[in-house]
Amino acid sequence: MNSVASHKYLGRTQLSALLLAGTMLAPPLMAQEVAPPPVAAPTVPAPAPEAAPAATTVQSITVVGNQRLEAQTILSYLRLRVGQRYDRSILDQALKDLAATELFKDFQITDNNGALTIQVAENPVINRVILEGNKRLKEDKIRPEIKLAPRQIFTRSKVRADVARIIELYKRQGRFAATVEPKMVSLDQNRVDVVFEINEGPKSKVRQINILGNDKFSDGDLKDEMATKESSLLTILSSNTSYDPDRLAYDQQKLRLFYLANGYADFRVISAVAELTSNKQDFIITYVVEEGERYKFGAVDVKSELRDFQPEMLKTLLPMKTDDWYDAKLVEDTVESLSETAGLFGYAFADINPEFRRNAEDRTMAITFNVAESPRTYVERIDVNGNTLTHDKVVRREFRLNEGDAFNSFGIKRTENRLNSLGYFQENLEIERKEGSAPDRIILETNVEEKPTGELSLSAGFSSIENFLLQASIRQRNFRGLGQQLQASVNYSSYSKSIELGFTEPYLFDRNISVGGSVYRRDLNSFNFINNDRQTTFQQVTTGFQLNAGVPLTEFMSFFGRYSLNYDDVTLDRGIYFFGDQCDPLVAGRYLCDAIGKRTTSLVGYTLAYDDRDNRLRPTRGQSLSLSQDFAGLGGSVKYVRTRASGSKHFNLGSRFILNLSAEGGYIYPFGSAPTPTSDKVRLTDRFFLGEPQMRGFDIRGIGPRVVRYATVDLTNPANPILDTSSDAQIDDALGGRAYYQGRIELDIPLGTGAKELGLRPSIFLDVGSVFSVKRPTLTTLADFRETDPTAPGFGLTKFLCRNATTGVSQFASETTTTTNGVTTGTGQYTTCPAGFSQLPPFEERFFGDTWMPRVSIGAGVNWNSPFGPFRIDFAYALRKEEGDDTKRFSFNVGTQF
Repeated sequence: MNSVASHKYLGRTQLSALLLAGTMLAPPLMAQEVAPPPVAAPTVPAPAPEAAPAATTVQSITVVGNQRLEAQTILSYLRLRVGQRYDRSILDQALKDLAATELFKDFQITDNNGALTIQVAENPVINRVILEGNKRLKEDKIRPEIKLAPRQIFTRSKVRADVARIIELYKRQGRFAATVEPKMVSLDQNRVDVVFEINEGPKSKVRQINILGNDKFSDGDLKDEMATKESSLLTILSSNTSYDPDRLAYDQQKLRLFYLANGYADFRVISAVAELTSNKQDFIITYVVEEGERYKFGAVDVKSELRDFQPEMLKTLLPMKTDDWYDAKLVEDTVESLSETAGLFGYAFADINPEFRRNAEDRTMAITFNVAESPRTYVERIDVNGNTLTHDKVVRREFRLNEGDAFNSFGIKRTENRLNSLGYFQENLEIERKEGSAPDRIILETNVEEKPTGELSLSAGFSSIENFLLQASIRQRNFRGLGQQLQASVNYSSYSKSIELGFTEPYLFDRNISVGGSVYRRDLNSFNFINNDRQTTFQQVTTGFQLNAGVPLTEFMSFFGRYSLNYDDVTLDRGIYFFGDQCDPLVAGRYLCDAIGKRTTSLVGYTLAYDDRDNRLRPTRGQSLSLSQDFAGLGGSVKYVRTRASGSKHFNLGSRFILNLSAEGGYIYPFGSAPTPTSDKVRLTDRFFLGEPQMRGFDIRGIGPRVVRYATVDLTNPANPILDTSSDAQIDDALGGRAYYQGRIELDIPLGTGAKELGLRPSIFLDVGSVFSVKRPTLTTLADFRETDPTAPGFGLTKFLCRNATTGVSQFASETTTTTNGVTTGTGQYTTCPAGFSQLPPFEERFFGDTWMPRVSIGAGVNWNSPFGPFRIDFAYALRKEEGDDTKRFSFNVGTQF
């Protein structure tokens, strides 16, 4: 008997030719298609020999063509054995067994009177798996989903399965038009490279949302409740315009909650269908809803089996009343409120079940809140998990409950707020409640995730003004994991140098007493610009230290005391501002001459603070108030009382909108006499200043009393001099004030989940404030003449100053006269200096800004917790300002964390 039983995959011969050429292995699968399962090898009947018996015996089995696989391994997959009786059906089953192994690209069985020869061609080995065209999904997202790998045996079924997995990944990204075209490139030694050519296609957007069956509410009202948004120019930056099956189910729930909150207790979503358009780039979603009738609250009652819960008292506290429109959200909030109230009495697992009684005839919903009996609960154990750096005691000392105490929901909430205010752990940390060893026992479990608590800010550069500059600061808010705060800062440039070291221990000897201190030296130059050239006005060198301590008075109120000792040395450039050994007020101005000198400030102060905010770092509700006073005069050469008060309140408006209202103000009351009769009793360096960053929209010290000197005068026509009042041709010196106030309204605007994960927190704001109350400086300049003699031509600039070169005495020039026909008359030009006097260059000083009238700015900003640290950027516009104020549109601050 000479016959051949053989089988080849469908199209195998043609596919082999394509594979050798490195062309397409299989047609590309579209995103909406499902990859078919591997094609089972059909039974191909072999031609029957002319005189073949019905069955014969296997005399021998020979395997040929195998390269990697042993013959015995191949035979182990078959049911054929030497000496076995066989017929055509057994040979067909052997072919099926070879196909099921997926190890061969071609195989056949030759029968020579019982001598069987199995000829195979092995599938190639995969050398590499290559991804091409993937830009939106990186390889680290796709590789884990691919089952093919180097050194595996290549099979079509595995390729098609991997194509389906890749397409599914793109579906999850909203790219339903994505296609994947698998290819293979033949190599020597029966190896191949598998290439997945990916065409990602555009992201499939939601083109339209249709709602059918809604009569009580418009499509727009309902769409506003949905997380999914229609694609438009207004939503171009939104991530919610792509189709997501999970979001579709969420939107159905949102619709139901919306209707239930408005009294439609029978509302239901009949169907929700998402249809992919023919170009596979857009979806059209259609909801069919049934609104039903609107219900009102019927009888509302409370039944309690807890002895501490008096039903009649609780009933008066319920927010809903009979004949009010039914609101399922209000019912849910009431259950939560009753649970919190039960927690105040020590019932951690209070069982509160609202019982609904619907009356379809009069469309009312009667509710009875049943408070089931439960044991009073005690704290059995407090567990703290997840802290690797922070010591357990740092977490435990913030707990308002101890082991063995009766459970109290207020204490738990307060503990969560205190832990969140530390800033050591993840946001919105919550304490889990677990049942203890007995029904009246509870375990409080705190699972924390530590985050960086160090902040590092470092900058270096070179400019024509500062020359080389270096600024560095470092702060660790959880030093050694003990909650201690350590900070250091260095600032160095040609015009400013400072160094400061500080340390705070929040719990001295594990008691609720905070102590701290800092030492510092600051060498700062105040400066201004004229004609783009920097002019140093005065230099202040401050050396000192401060000690502080604080104790809590109540849960929300604390008292802080402090003492500081400063030695200040304020000097002016003698070559510019001095004439002989005296400060020249004509050049420096009266206010600068009064500021120079050495003095010691011994300062004792206190702060009384109230703070019940839920989070001191990022509050969402609560308020803070503080009153502080500093008394200078316990020794030293400076005497005053400085008083400040501030307050803020945060409102949670819902939907993660947070409104912050804040206000502050202060006043300095001096003791003793002024340095000179014409100067203010409060020195320049002790006054209040206002501007960036407190008042956005204005420059640093850009608000309040100031002297502006104009020194660029065109005297081409002495009778009509022209004053250059541009910002580049003036010297602007802020004087500060004894009093100030400031207010702020700021609204935090929530973004989508993606932006929230990035740490972006935008806000809009309105700032208002002013600094004022300073003694008007004596302006011994031409401005005095203009003010006293408004009839003088040229705004008084035609009157020059003269100075005696020997004594330094200054006086106004005499009026130039003319004589006509023996009659002498004045010209109105004061340009004649007496003998021994020289004429000084003309200038004019003007005094601005000493008013309580508010300055107002409005703007928007964004906080970003970037990978490099906190970043804040603001754009602001001054709506109201006074003459002389310096405005600024753009500002930013940046740091880093570790």
